[in-house]
Parts: sequence; structure tokens; C-alpha cells
Amino acid sequence: MNQKVDWYFKNAQKWKKEIEKLRSIILDCHLIEELKWGCPCYLYEKKNIVLIHVFKDYCALLFFKGALLKDEKNILVQQTENVQAARQIRFTNFPQIVKLGNKLKAFIYEAVKVEEAGLKVPMKKTKEFSMPVEFQDKLKKNAVLKKAFNALTPGRQRGYLLYFSSAKQSTTRVTRIEKCEYQILNGKGLNDL
Repeated sequence: MNQKVDWYFKNAQKWKKEIEKLRSIILDCHLIEELKWGCPCYLYEKKNIVLIHVFKDYCALLFFKGALLKDEKNILVQQTENVQAARQIRFTNFPQIVKLGNKLKAFIYEAVKVEEAGLKVPMKKTKEFSMPVEFQDKLKKNAVLKKAFNALTPGRQRGYLLYFSSAKQSTTRVTRIEKCEYQILNGKGLNDL
């Protein structure tokens, strides 16, 4: 138990009993507890294994390389179609966690073995993500913007492409592109400060 993470559990207003149970199950697997992205994160040899997070309608365990875990009963959930590696197990009540306790430990131990083996989730290349026509047009007209976008890390490029293409209307896509142009030109990702 990491005392720096205790405050998270002490101050939890929703899912308190559930996340405390998840914490005890994870710590029983001898992982190192830290606070990352404002959530309790559990590591093995400095590698992220699993994270506890809460939402309005459920709390969850997020396995960073969950796509590589064996899941015959389809317990693991892909949050959105664009999430490539991570998978969640969602809980809406305490008895679900108790019932799955041994299975959760099995997933955790398997996730540790995945790290020990150095396995990696095959990720789609940035060029495999669709680029909205509006952004293609903008890049054709602005060589400086195109160069700046191409200089971004693949993750930052994907972030922008997903953000732009998630808008349903062309006008919204154009607005998003225009708002992000300055960030791209400055070599920053969508959520960088």
C-alpha cells in the first residue's frame, strides 16, 4: 500500500467499497501501487499493469495490455473502437467483484507474464487511421502545417485524426482543425499544455 495513494480511497465518494475491494485484490498480487493520471495504478518492474478508475455508471479495472489477455468468457471490454491495447472489466456492484475475485487475480498474473515476456500489442499505423477530407485539404494548402503535423509523434497524429474525424458535420471538423492549427504548428499534441 502506498500512503500517497490512500487519499484517493479516503476521498472517494462513489464506488468507495468497490474500489477498496479492487485495491485489496490487486495488492494481494504483489504489484507496486502508484498514482498516475489521478488514479491508482499498479506496476510490475516499473511497467503499468492495471489501473482502477471510476465513472458515473461503473467502476473498472483497466489492463494496459488487455488485448493480449486470454478472455474466453468475454469479460474484458474495449472502451471504444479506437482503443487498441487497453481493456476494462466493469463493475456496477460489490458482489460482482467478490464473485470475480479469483478471475481478476488470474488476469493480473497473466498481465504480469505478458510484461515479463516483453509482448507488445500490434498497433495500427497512423496512416491506417482515416484522415478527414477537410484536414487533407488544409494540409494541401498549407505546407508549413503539413510539415508540422508530419513532425508530430505518431500518437499525437492519431489523437488529432481521431478528434477531427469524430465530428459528424463537416463544419464541426473544420472548426476543430482551425482551433488545433496553432497547437500543431507548435509541435504539441491535442491535450498538451
